[in-house]
Amino acid sequence: MRIATYNVEWFNSLFDDDGNPLVDEQWSGRHDVTRRAQLKAVGIVFKLLDADAIMVIEAPDHNKRRNTITALENFAELFGLRACKAMIGFSNHTQQEIALLYDPNVFSAHHDPLGSVDGIGTPRFDTTFQLDVDVDASPEPIEFSKPPLEVQLTHRESGTQLRLIGVHVKSKAPHGARGRAEVMRVAIENRRKQMAQCIWIRHRVNEHLEAGDPLIVLGDFNDGPGLDVYEKLFGRSGVEIVMGEEDAIGMFDPHARMILTQKSGARPATSRFYIAKQKRYLQALLDYIMVSPDLVAKSPQWRIWHPFDDPECYRAPELREALLTASDHFPVSIDFDL
Repeated sequence: MRIATYNVEWFNSLFDDDGNPLVDEQWSGRHDVTRRAQLKAVGIVFKLLDADAIMVIEAPDHNKRRNTITALENFAELFGLRACKAMIGFSNHTQQEIALLYDPNVFSAHHDPLGSVDGIGTPRFDTTFQLDVDVDASPEPIEFSKPPLEVQLTHRESGTQLRLIGVHVKSKAPHGARGRAEVMRVAIENRRKQMAQCIWIRHRVNEHLEAGDPLIVLGDFNDGPGLDVYEKLFGRSGVEIVMGEEDAIGMFDPHARMILTQKSGARPATSRFYIAKQKRYLQALLDYIMVSPDLVAKSPQWRIWHPFDDPECYRAPELREALLTASDHFPVSIDFDL
């Protein structure tokens, strides 16, 4: 079976308030790309990805006027996807939801948030986590702008259950900061918050691993080993925290492991951004699929659907162009026998 994660840039802009796909020549949220072109490209990618379940990052908005599930299921119907059933967890206010699109003939799925709401034990992801992030001996309240999506996934044929945690942690970019000193201050503050969010996620990971639950943590971490200079200040990345440190039971992602153990040479990437001032593209590894040791034992195969790094994607012109048009991120998938 195949499970994937895919960050679709400004997916929300491709639907009206009733969840209907906007197949027209108006501009999408992507630079110089129409809604028709982006919608077609995203549809091609999802169709050829052909995953049993896809964790959709930056899924369409969910509020009093708009419905993520309606939009995604209409999208799946338009392109004839077998992963045609959608679900979300706690909605947010960023127009970038975390949702799951899955094949109902393969899986049953439901939102199953764990954690306390009364301050005892690890908090639920839609509440507040108290952690001293600035080393002043006074804990600060940490909240997720996009609470992780916790899914109980059950394989219909075998009855095997999987736990999924879909993640889109806060970006470290110092948006709105002016001047070098303020940029540094905001960047460090954002890094602290991001690290705290990853510590929170790791607490939940520990609970699942201790219970022996098959677990997959997947999504966009906006972070990774060696990604920026601020990592040196904290000595580790948020990805390393979630994967597990020292004597902790470890989660595994081969692309993160490659960067941790290979300090030079080729580096995998899941995203591609245009830097206007430099007139060039920047690539980064931001999207991960981490699995628990019991799933590692099943010899899974990971794949980054990069249009230039993956030979099969490059040799398929329709898929290659769709990947470049659809988003500034590329899907990551994992195949294994459940």
